[in-house]
Amino acid sequence: MDSHLLALETSSSRCGVAVLSVVQGRLKLCTAAHDAVGEHAERLLPMVDQLLLEAGIVRDQLSAIGFGQGPGGFTGLRVACGVAQGMAYALGLPVVPVGSLLAVAARDGMGSGADRGAIRLIVQDARMGEVYLAAYRPLITPGDSEETSAWEELQAPILLNAGDVAPWLDQHAGSWDGQPSVPIRLVGDALDAYPQLAALASCGTHKVLPGQPLRPDAEAVARLAYRAWQRGEAVPPEQAAPLYVRDKVAYTTLEREHGLGGNPKAQQVAAAGSGRSSPVSICTMTAEHLDEVLKIERAVQSFPWTRGNFSDALQAGYGAWVACRDNIVLGACLAMFAPDAAHLLLIAVSPDAQRQGVGAQLLQQCERAALEHSLKAVLLEVRPSNGKALDFYRHRGFERLGVRKNYYPTGRDEREDAWVLEKKLGHIEANHD
Repeated sequence: MDSHLLALETSSSRCGVAVLSVVQGRLKLCTAAHDAVGEHAERLLPMVDQLLLEAGIVRDQLSAIGFGQGPGGFTGLRVACGVAQGMAYALGLPVVPVGSLLAVAARDGMGSGADRGAIRLIVQDARMGEVYLAAYRPLITPGDSEETSAWEELQAPILLNAGDVAPWLDQHAGSWDGQPSVPIRLVGDALDAYPQLAALASCGTHKVLPGQPLRPDAEAVARLAYRAWQRGEAVPPEQAAPLYVRDKVAYTTLEREHGLGGNPKAQQVAAAGSGRSSPVSICTMTAEHLDEVLKIERAVQSFPWTRGNFSDALQAGYGAWVACRDNIVLGACLAMFAPDAAHLLLIAVSPDAQRQGVGAQLLQQCERAALEHSLKAVLLEVRPSNGKALDFYRHRGFERLGVRKNYYPTGRDEREDAWVLEKKLGHIEANHD
């Protein structure tokens, strides 16, 4: 049966379209691209129509639509995803999201000769001194053509400071196969943006091979999407979504005045000699985290939340995050977003991870979420007898707003008051890509 797949890739300044056709077992590719910032929305659909005309097919003949889902520029990611969804809805087609960094690995995997089996470490320019980074291992079987047909994801896309790539590699590469002699091929347009990355090829314990400053293109997205579609990995259009590694471009001036600094999603690699195996990361809490979260909650609270409490909060859509290091949960945070303020319900940090900044990172995540909901303040209750917690919040800009009488149980048929603390926040300004 003949098949035709349309692919869109707009995660960088390049606006690309590809049509991959398999007719009577023979593969044919038609591609078009335009390199210009800020023109994706106006150029993409006309390019699609022109390329379909050149390929000799009409929209109704398409079997699926693939798109580069990121990470990359916010506007570009929304354009490709939106066009793919709109066309798929109209034509009754499935959608195939393709990681844009994987597309870079796939481009490099086409005819790489002796380096074909190397792990691909992808570094794409994320601007502001940062890179999007991911790692992939080619899965090569005897009889494969020069083009690598399958990839194993060793590191999902993350955001790093460009200067942190070398220590990050030292910390993580050994876990990929335990053999430092296995070559790692460095690929991506960050090699042009940050020339210092080329020094990775001459330092460290791992064999790093210099690669090309490639960007994702529509042809690579088309080839990956076609294989994913054949494997049954397409999704309904309503489930297609861009991959945002950076949720915010930068903090506003008012946000910085209220204690937020740096890039919201940039994770700093631990300083040499700190004894930490990797940086702390903040991610959304899911039901899979609850066993570890409950252990921490029971270790630090006299009257801990129950599993049912946490499950209800997740189902209700509360803000819920965990702090992790090396896939180990170190702490948790819950917040409810009311019309006038964010209510911080809980911050709990494992006893052996306290006084390491974990609680502060969780609090900052709560404040960021409040600002993203256009809320003016964060409120919380704390026992007046909990001097450690009071000091923590006071040092981070919270002030006493009021008292709630007999709010907390004490376990002695008595109750303890709650002090209501508040921190004023600034407004979010519009983000521009």
